[in-house]
Amino acid sequence: MQYAYKASTKDGRTVSGSAEAASKQALLALLHREGLHPILISESKHKQSTGGGLFKPKQKVKLNDLVIFTRQLSTMISAGVPLARSMAALQADSDNPYMREVLGGISKDVESGTPLGDAFAKYPRVFSDVYVNMVRAGEEGGILDDILSRLATQVEQDASIRKKIKSAMMYPLVILSVTIIAFFGIMLFIVPKLGGILTSLGGPNAKLPVYTQVLLNFSNLCAKPTILGPLHIPLLSKIPNLILFLILASIASVYVLRYTKTDAGKFKLHSLLLRLPIVKTVILKIAIARFSRTFASLMGSGVSVLDALDVTGAALGNKVIEKELKAAADEVRNGKPLSEPISRSKHFPPIVAQMLMVGEETGQIDTVLTKIADFYEEEVTVLIDGLAAIIEPIMIIFLGAGVGLIAASVMGPIANLSKNIGS
Repeated sequence: MQYAYKASTKDGRTVSGSAEAASKQALLALLHREGLHPILISESKHKQSTGGGLFKPKQKVKLNDLVIFTRQLSTMISAGVPLARSMAALQADSDNPYMREVLGGISKDVESGTPLGDAFAKYPRVFSDVYVNMVRAGEEGGILDDILSRLATQVEQDASIRKKIKSAMMYPLVILSVTIIAFFGIMLFIVPKLGGILTSLGGPNAKLPVYTQVLLNFSNLCAKPTILGPLHIPLLSKIPNLILFLILASIASVYVLRYTKTDAGKFKLHSLLLRLPIVKTVILKIAIARFSRTFASLMGSGVSVLDALDVTGAALGNKVIEKELKAAADEVRNGKPLSEPISRSKHFPPIVAQMLMVGEETGQIDTVLTKIADFYEEEVTVLIDGLAAIIEPIMIIFLGAGVGLIAASVMGPIANLSKNIGS
Protein backbone atom coordinates (compact mmCIF):
# COMPACT_ATOMS: atom_id res chain seq x y z
CA MET A 1 0.00 0.00 0.00
CA GLN A 2 1.29 3.46 -0.90
CA TYR A 3 0.93 6.14 1.79
CA ALA A 4 1.51 9.90 1.86
CA TYR A 5 2.68 11.41 5.16
CA LYS A 6 3.63 14.60 6.96
CA ALA A 7 6.00 14.40 9.91
CA SER A 8 8.12 16.60 12.13
CA THR A 9 11.85 16.12 12.64
CA LYS A 10 13.79 16.40 15.89
CA ASP A 11 14.79 19.98 15.07
CA GLY A 12 11.14 21.02 14.54
CA ARG A 13 11.04 21.01 10.74
CA THR A 14 8.01 19.58 8.90
CA VAL A 15 8.69 17.13 6.09
CA SER A 16 6.35 15.32 3.73
CA GLY A 17 6.75 12.38 1.45
CA SER A 18 5.36 9.01 0.40
CA ALA A 19 6.32 5.45 1.19
CA GLU A 20 5.09 1.94 0.53
CA ALA A 21 4.24 -0.15 3.59
CA ALA A 22 2.11 -3.15 4.46
CA SER A 23 -0.08 -1.09 6.83
CA LYS A 24 -0.28 2.25 8.64
CA GLN A 25 1.25 0.60 11.72
CA ALA A 26 4.23 -0.57 9.66
CA LEU A 27 4.68 2.96 8.28
CA LEU A 28 4.48 4.45 11.79
CA ALA A 29 7.21 2.09 12.98
CA LEU A 30 9.34 2.98 9.96
CA LEU A 31 8.98 6.74 10.54
CA HIS A 32 9.79 6.40 14.25
CA ARG A 33 12.97 4.48 13.40
CA GLU A 34 14.00 7.33 11.11
CA GLY A 35 13.50 9.85 13.93
CA LEU A 36 10.30 11.34 12.51
CA HIS A 37 7.10 12.11 14.44
CA PRO A 38 4.04 11.54 12.17
CA ILE A 39 1.51 14.36 11.93
CA LEU A 40 -0.71 13.06 9.13
CA ILE A 41 -0.83 9.74 7.26
CA SER A 42 -3.19 8.98 4.38
CA GLU A 43 -3.41 6.56 1.49
CA SER A 44 -1.73 8.01 -1.57
CA LYS A 45 -4.12 9.12 -4.31
CA HIS A 46 -1.65 7.92 -6.94
CA LYS A 47 -1.69 4.22 -6.20
CA GLN A 48 0.84 2.05 -7.85
CA SER A 49 -0.51 -0.34 -10.42
CA THR A 50 -0.11 -4.01 -9.71
CA GLY A 51 -0.76 -5.19 -13.23
CA GLY A 52 1.09 -2.65 -15.34
CA GLY A 53 -1.29 -2.87 -18.33
CA LEU A 54 -0.35 -4.47 -21.62
CA PHE A 55 2.81 -2.50 -22.35
CA LYS A 56 4.00 -1.54 -18.89
CA PRO A 57 6.25 -3.84 -16.84
CA LYS A 58 4.53 -5.71 -14.03
CA GLN A 59 5.51 -4.62 -10.54
CA LYS A 60 6.68 -8.03 -9.47
CA VAL A 61 9.98 -9.61 -8.54
CA LYS A 62 10.47 -13.34 -9.00
CA LEU A 63 11.94 -15.37 -6.17
CA ASN A 64 14.84 -16.35 -8.41
CA ASP A 65 15.65 -12.68 -8.99
CA LEU A 66 15.53 -12.07 -5.25
CA VAL A 67 17.88 -15.00 -4.61
CA ILE A 68 20.41 -13.73 -7.15
CA PHE A 69 20.24 -10.20 -5.74
CA THR A 70 20.69 -11.45 -2.16
CA ARG A 71 23.69 -13.63 -3.00
CA GLN A 72 25.35 -10.92 -5.06
CA LEU A 73 24.84 -8.34 -2.31
CA SER A 74 26.26 -10.77 0.26
CA THR A 75 29.34 -11.38 -1.90
CA MET A 76 29.95 -7.67 -2.52
CA ILE A 77 29.59 -6.75 1.17
CA SER A 78 31.92 -9.56 2.27
CA ALA A 79 34.43 -8.27 -0.32
CA GLY A 80 34.36 -4.83 1.31
CA VAL A 81 32.43 -2.96 -1.39
CA PRO A 82 30.55 0.02 0.13
CA LEU A 83 26.81 -0.57 0.50
CA ALA A 84 25.69 2.37 -1.67
CA ARG A 85 28.08 1.35 -4.44
CA SER A 86 26.88 -2.27 -4.20
CA MET A 87 23.25 -1.21 -4.58
CA ALA A 88 24.04 1.00 -7.58
CA ALA A 89 25.94 -1.83 -9.29
CA LEU A 90 23.14 -4.33 -8.65
CA GLN A 91 20.58 -1.84 -9.91
CA ALA A 92 22.43 -1.49 -13.22
CA ASP A 93 22.85 -5.27 -13.49
CA SER A 94 19.16 -6.14 -12.91
CA ASP A 95 17.03 -7.24 -15.89
CA ASN A 96 13.73 -6.62 -14.08
CA PRO A 97 12.48 -3.02 -14.61
CA TYR A 98 10.55 -2.97 -11.33
CA MET A 99 13.55 -4.39 -9.45
CA ARG A 100 15.71 -1.61 -10.92
CA GLU A 101 13.15 0.94 -9.73
CA VAL A 102 13.12 -0.59 -6.22
CA LEU A 103 16.92 -0.75 -6.01
CA GLY A 104 17.14 2.85 -7.18
CA GLY A 105 14.90 3.95 -4.32
CA ILE A 106 16.85 1.84 -1.83
CA SER A 107 20.15 3.24 -3.12
CA LYS A 108 18.93 6.82 -2.53
CA ASP A 109 17.75 5.93 0.99
CA VAL A 110 21.08 4.29 1.84
CA GLU A 111 23.04 7.29 0.52
CA SER A 112 20.95 9.58 2.74
CA GLY A 113 21.84 7.49 5.81
CA THR A 114 18.77 5.25 6.12
CA PRO A 115 19.58 1.75 7.48
CA LEU A 116 19.34 -0.95 4.84
CA GLY A 117 16.61 -2.84 6.71
CA ASP A 118 14.43 0.28 6.90
CA ALA A 119 15.00 0.94 3.20
CA PHE A 120 13.91 -2.62 2.39
CA ALA A 121 10.81 -2.21 4.59
CA LYS A 122 9.44 0.42 2.20
CA TYR A 123 8.91 -2.32 -0.43
CA PRO A 124 6.83 -5.08 1.23
CA ARG A 125 5.93 -6.56 -2.17
CA VAL A 126 9.59 -7.46 -2.67
CA PHE A 127 11.02 -7.93 0.82
CA SER A 128 8.97 -9.84 3.40
CA ASP A 129 8.91 -9.10 7.13
CA VAL A 130 11.27 -12.04 7.69
CA TYR A 131 13.71 -10.66 5.13
CA VAL A 132 13.61 -7.14 6.62
CA ASN A 133 14.01 -8.29 10.22
CA MET A 134 16.95 -10.54 9.39
CA VAL A 135 18.68 -7.70 7.52
CA ARG A 136 18.16 -5.40 10.52
CA ALA A 137 19.60 -8.06 12.82
CA GLY A 138 22.58 -8.46 10.51
CA GLU A 139 23.21 -4.71 10.50
CA GLU A 140 23.04 -4.51 14.28
CA GLY A 141 25.33 -7.51 14.74
CA GLY A 142 27.81 -6.54 12.02
CA ILE A 143 27.24 -9.84 10.16
CA LEU A 144 25.16 -8.59 7.24
CA ASP A 145 27.03 -10.68 4.64
CA ASP A 146 26.43 -13.90 6.61
CA ILE A 147 22.76 -13.03 7.15
CA LEU A 148 22.24 -12.34 3.45
CA SER A 149 23.80 -15.71 2.63
CA ARG A 150 21.33 -17.40 5.00
CA LEU A 151 18.47 -15.43 3.48
CA ALA A 152 19.40 -16.53 -0.03
CA THR A 153 19.35 -20.17 1.10
CA GLN A 154 15.97 -19.68 2.76
CA VAL A 155 14.43 -17.99 -0.27
CA GLU A 156 15.79 -20.77 -2.49
CA GLN A 157 14.16 -23.41 -0.28
CA ASP A 158 10.81 -21.59 -0.37
CA ALA A 159 11.02 -21.21 -4.13
CA SER A 160 11.87 -24.90 -4.54
CA ILE A 161 8.86 -26.01 -2.48
CA ARG A 162 6.49 -23.66 -4.35
CA LYS A 163 7.81 -24.90 -7.70
CA LYS A 164 7.27 -28.53 -6.73
CA ILE A 165 3.72 -27.85 -5.56
CA LYS A 166 2.87 -25.96 -8.76
CA SER A 167 4.33 -28.67 -10.99
CA ALA A 168 2.48 -31.38 -9.06
CA MET A 169 -0.84 -29.53 -9.36
CA MET A 170 -0.50 -28.45 -12.99
CA TYR A 171 -1.35 -31.81 -14.62
CA PRO A 172 -4.43 -32.57 -12.46
CA LEU A 173 -5.78 -29.04 -12.96
CA VAL A 174 -5.37 -29.24 -16.74
CA ILE A 175 -7.07 -32.66 -16.89
CA LEU A 176 -9.87 -31.51 -14.58
CA SER A 177 -10.48 -28.34 -16.61
CA VAL A 178 -10.57 -30.23 -19.91
CA THR A 179 -12.89 -32.84 -18.39
CA ILE A 180 -15.36 -30.23 -17.09
CA ILE A 181 -15.39 -28.30 -20.39
CA ALA A 182 -15.81 -31.50 -22.40
CA PHE A 183 -18.60 -32.76 -20.11
CA PHE A 184 -20.69 -29.61 -20.36
CA GLY A 185 -19.99 -29.39 -24.09
CA ILE A 186 -21.35 -32.90 -24.50
CA MET A 187 -24.36 -32.04 -22.33
CA LEU A 188 -25.18 -28.93 -24.38
CA PHE A 189 -24.47 -29.99 -27.95
CA ILE A 190 -24.18 -33.78 -28.33
CA VAL A 191 -26.58 -35.43 -25.84
CA PRO A 192 -29.66 -33.42 -27.02
CA LYS A 193 -29.10 -34.67 -30.60
CA LEU A 194 -28.58 -38.23 -29.37
CA GLY A 195 -31.76 -37.88 -27.31
CA GLY A 196 -33.59 -36.95 -30.52
CA ILE A 197 -32.18 -40.05 -32.19
CA LEU A 198 -33.39 -42.27 -29.33
CA THR A 199 -36.84 -40.69 -29.47
CA SER A 200 -37.07 -41.18 -33.25
CA LEU A 201 -36.05 -44.84 -32.93
CA GLY A 202 -38.17 -45.85 -29.96
CA GLY A 203 -40.89 -43.23 -29.94
CA PRO A 204 -41.75 -40.78 -27.17
CA ASN A 205 -42.78 -43.62 -24.83
CA ALA A 206 -39.64 -45.68 -25.30
CA LYS A 207 -38.29 -47.22 -22.07
CA LEU A 208 -34.70 -46.18 -21.50
CA PRO A 209 -32.24 -47.31 -18.81
CA VAL A 210 -32.26 -45.21 -15.65
CA TYR A 211 -28.75 -43.82 -16.19
CA THR A 212 -29.63 -42.84 -19.76
CA GLN A 213 -32.78 -41.04 -18.64
CA VAL A 214 -30.81 -39.21 -15.93
CA LEU A 215 -28.26 -38.11 -18.53
CA LEU A 216 -30.97 -36.81 -20.86
CA ASN A 217 -32.80 -34.99 -18.05
CA PHE A 218 -29.59 -33.30 -16.95
CA SER A 219 -28.80 -32.29 -20.53
CA ASN A 220 -32.27 -30.79 -20.93
CA LEU A 221 -31.87 -28.90 -17.65
CA CYS A 222 -28.55 -27.42 -18.83
CA ALA A 223 -29.77 -26.42 -22.29
CA LYS A 224 -33.27 -25.09 -21.64
CA PRO A 225 -33.96 -21.61 -20.18
CA THR A 226 -36.60 -22.89 -17.77
CA ILE A 227 -35.60 -21.13 -14.53
CA LEU A 228 -35.86 -17.52 -15.76
CA GLY A 229 -38.70 -18.18 -18.20
CA PRO A 230 -41.50 -17.10 -15.79
CA LEU A 231 -39.83 -13.68 -15.42
CA HIS A 232 -40.73 -12.85 -19.05
CA ILE A 233 -37.55 -10.80 -19.49
CA PRO A 234 -36.60 -11.23 -23.19
CA LEU A 235 -32.81 -11.30 -22.75
CA LEU A 236 -32.64 -13.24 -19.47
CA SER A 237 -35.33 -15.73 -20.45
CA LYS A 238 -33.19 -16.98 -23.35
CA ILE A 239 -30.13 -17.71 -21.22
CA PRO A 240 -29.57 -21.49 -20.85
CA ASN A 241 -29.57 -22.76 -17.29
CA LEU A 242 -25.92 -23.83 -17.59
CA ILE A 243 -24.80 -20.33 -18.60
CA LEU A 244 -26.88 -18.86 -15.77
CA PHE A 245 -25.28 -21.29 -13.33
CA LEU A 246 -21.78 -20.38 -14.53
CA ILE A 247 -22.52 -16.65 -14.16
CA LEU A 248 -23.88 -17.11 -10.64
CA ALA A 249 -20.94 -19.39 -9.73
CA SER A 250 -18.48 -16.75 -11.00
CA ILE A 251 -20.15 -14.01 -8.94
CA ALA A 252 -20.16 -16.25 -5.86
CA SER A 253 -16.49 -17.11 -6.44
CA VAL A 254 -15.55 -13.42 -6.54
CA TYR A 255 -17.29 -12.77 -3.23
CA VAL A 256 -15.74 -15.88 -1.65
CA LEU A 257 -12.27 -14.85 -2.83
CA ARG A 258 -12.75 -11.37 -1.40
CA TYR A 259 -13.90 -12.83 1.90
CA THR A 260 -10.91 -15.18 2.08
CA LYS A 261 -8.61 -12.16 1.79
CA THR A 262 -9.93 -10.82 5.11
CA ASP A 263 -8.45 -12.05 8.40
CA ALA A 264 -11.67 -13.81 9.41
CA GLY A 265 -12.02 -15.42 5.98
CA LYS A 266 -8.41 -16.58 5.94
CA PHE A 267 -8.79 -18.12 9.39
CA LYS A 268 -11.90 -20.08 8.36
CA LEU A 269 -10.33 -21.19 5.08
CA HIS A 270 -7.13 -22.34 6.80
CA SER A 271 -9.18 -24.15 9.47
CA LEU A 272 -11.05 -25.98 6.72
CA LEU A 273 -7.85 -26.92 4.90
CA LEU A 274 -6.41 -28.36 8.11
CA ARG A 275 -9.40 -30.72 8.32
CA LEU A 276 -8.92 -32.23 4.86
CA PRO A 277 -6.95 -35.50 5.17
CA ILE A 278 -4.28 -35.27 2.44
CA VAL A 279 -4.21 -31.47 2.21
CA LYS A 280 -3.70 -31.23 5.98
CA THR A 281 -0.56 -33.38 5.81
CA VAL A 282 0.99 -31.30 3.02
CA ILE A 283 0.16 -27.96 4.71
CA LEU A 284 1.51 -29.04 8.10
CA LYS A 285 4.79 -30.36 6.72
CA ILE A 286 5.34 -27.17 4.71
CA ALA A 287 4.44 -25.01 7.73
CA ILE A 288 6.78 -26.92 10.06
CA ALA A 289 9.64 -26.73 7.54
CA ARG A 290 9.08 -22.99 7.05
CA PHE A 291 8.77 -22.37 10.80
CA SER A 292 11.95 -24.29 11.56
CA ARG A 293 14.09 -22.63 8.91
CA THR A 294 12.76 -19.11 9.50
CA PHE A 295 12.96 -19.33 13.28
CA ALA A 296 16.45 -20.85 13.09
CA SER A 297 17.64 -18.08 10.77
CA LEU A 298 16.24 -15.35 13.02
CA MET A 299 17.67 -16.90 16.19
CA GLY A 300 21.03 -17.34 14.49
CA SER A 301 20.89 -13.67 13.52
CA GLY A 302 20.51 -12.59 17.14
CA VAL A 303 16.79 -11.78 17.05
CA SER A 304 15.01 -12.33 20.38
CA VAL A 305 12.71 -15.34 20.80
CA LEU A 306 9.57 -13.19 21.07
CA ASP A 307 10.38 -11.12 18.00
CA ALA A 308 11.35 -14.26 16.09
CA LEU A 309 8.02 -15.92 16.99
CA ASP A 310 6.07 -12.85 15.89
CA VAL A 311 7.82 -12.63 12.52
CA THR A 312 7.81 -16.39 11.95
CA GLY A 313 4.09 -16.72 12.65
CA ALA A 314 3.28 -14.11 10.01
CA ALA A 315 5.57 -15.87 7.49
CA LEU A 316 3.91 -19.29 7.74
CA GLY A 317 0.92 -18.39 5.58
CA ASN A 318 -1.58 -20.13 7.89
CA LYS A 319 -3.66 -18.09 10.34
CA VAL A 320 -4.50 -21.08 12.55
CA ILE A 321 -0.88 -21.99 13.21
CA GLU A 322 -0.01 -18.29 13.50
CA LYS A 323 -2.61 -17.95 16.29
CA GLU A 324 -1.06 -20.96 18.01
CA LEU A 325 2.39 -19.39 17.85
CA LYS A 326 1.05 -16.14 19.30
CA ALA A 327 -0.33 -18.11 22.24
CA ALA A 328 3.07 -19.80 22.61
CA ALA A 329 4.75 -16.36 22.58
CA ASP A 330 2.51 -15.27 25.48
CA GLU A 331 3.69 -18.26 27.51
CA VAL A 332 7.33 -17.54 26.62
CA ARG A 333 6.77 -13.95 27.75
CA ASN A 334 5.64 -15.34 31.10
CA GLY A 335 8.90 -17.25 31.54
CA LYS A 336 8.16 -20.66 30.03
CA PRO A 337 10.49 -22.30 27.48
CA LEU A 338 9.16 -22.45 23.93
CA SER A 339 9.27 -26.24 23.87
CA GLU A 340 6.53 -26.41 26.53
CA PRO A 341 3.66 -24.77 24.59
CA ILE A 342 4.85 -26.41 21.36
CA SER A 343 4.58 -29.82 23.05
CA ARG A 344 0.85 -29.16 23.65
CA SER A 345 0.27 -28.00 20.09
CA LYS A 346 -2.46 -29.60 17.97
CA HIS A 347 -0.42 -29.19 14.81
CA PHE A 348 3.29 -29.48 15.65
CA PRO A 349 4.43 -33.12 15.99
CA PRO A 350 6.18 -34.22 19.23
CA ILE A 351 9.58 -34.42 17.52
CA VAL A 352 9.62 -30.62 17.04
CA ALA A 353 9.04 -30.02 20.77
CA GLN A 354 11.67 -32.60 21.72
CA MET A 355 14.26 -31.12 19.37
CA LEU A 356 13.43 -27.63 20.63
CA MET A 357 14.00 -28.83 24.19
CA VAL A 358 17.41 -30.21 23.20
CA GLY A 359 18.27 -26.92 21.49
CA GLU A 360 17.22 -24.91 24.57
CA GLU A 361 19.33 -27.09 26.85
CA THR A 362 22.41 -26.92 24.61
CA GLY A 363 21.96 -23.31 23.44
CA GLN A 364 21.87 -24.42 19.79
CA ILE A 365 18.25 -23.83 18.81
CA ASP A 366 19.19 -22.55 15.36
CA THR A 367 21.30 -25.64 14.58
CA VAL A 368 18.63 -28.06 15.81
CA LEU A 369 15.81 -26.33 13.93
CA THR A 370 17.84 -26.21 10.73
CA LYS A 371 18.07 -30.01 10.88
CA ILE A 372 14.30 -30.21 11.41
CA ALA A 373 13.78 -27.91 8.42
CA ASP A 374 16.01 -30.11 6.23
CA PHE A 375 14.10 -33.22 7.34
CA TYR A 376 10.62 -31.80 6.69
CA GLU A 377 11.60 -30.20 3.39
CA GLU A 378 12.72 -33.64 2.25
CA GLU A 379 9.42 -35.04 3.56
CA VAL A 380 7.50 -32.44 1.55
CA THR A 381 9.45 -33.35 -1.60
CA VAL A 382 8.73 -37.07 -1.17
CA LEU A 383 5.07 -36.44 -0.35
CA ILE A 384 4.46 -34.14 -3.33
CA ASP A 385 6.26 -36.48 -5.73
CA GLY A 386 4.17 -39.39 -4.39
CA LEU A 387 0.91 -37.47 -4.74
CA ALA A 388 1.82 -36.42 -8.28
CA ALA A 389 2.49 -40.05 -9.21
CA ILE A 390 -0.85 -41.17 -7.70
CA ILE A 391 -3.05 -38.33 -8.97
CA GLU A 392 -2.16 -38.88 -12.63
CA PRO A 393 -3.55 -42.44 -12.98
CA ILE A 394 -6.54 -41.57 -10.76
CA MET A 395 -7.49 -38.66 -13.01
CA ILE A 396 -7.13 -40.88 -16.09
CA ILE A 397 -9.34 -43.54 -14.49
CA PHE A 398 -12.07 -41.00 -13.62
CA LEU A 399 -11.88 -39.48 -17.10
CA GLY A 400 -12.14 -42.90 -18.71
CA ALA A 401 -15.02 -43.87 -16.42
CA GLY A 402 -16.92 -40.69 -17.33
CA VAL A 403 -16.44 -41.23 -21.05
CA GLY A 404 -17.44 -44.89 -20.67
CA LEU A 405 -20.58 -43.99 -18.72
CA ILE A 406 -21.68 -41.47 -21.34
CA ALA A 407 -20.96 -43.95 -24.15
CA ALA A 408 -22.87 -46.73 -22.39
CA SER A 409 -25.78 -44.39 -21.65
CA VAL A 410 -26.14 -43.51 -25.32
CA MET A 411 -24.88 -46.43 -27.39
CA GLY A 412 -26.53 -49.16 -25.29
CA PRO A 413 -30.13 -47.92 -25.78
CA ILE A 414 -29.46 -47.21 -29.49
CA ALA A 415 -28.30 -50.79 -29.97
CA ASN A 416 -31.32 -52.21 -28.09
CA LEU A 417 -33.82 -50.04 -29.99
CA SER A 418 -32.20 -50.97 -33.31
CA LYS A 419 -32.63 -54.69 -32.48
CA ASN A 420 -36.27 -54.15 -31.54
CA ILE A 421 -36.92 -52.31 -34.79
CA GLY A 422 -35.17 -55.04 -36.77
CA SER A 423 -37.21 -57.79 -35.15
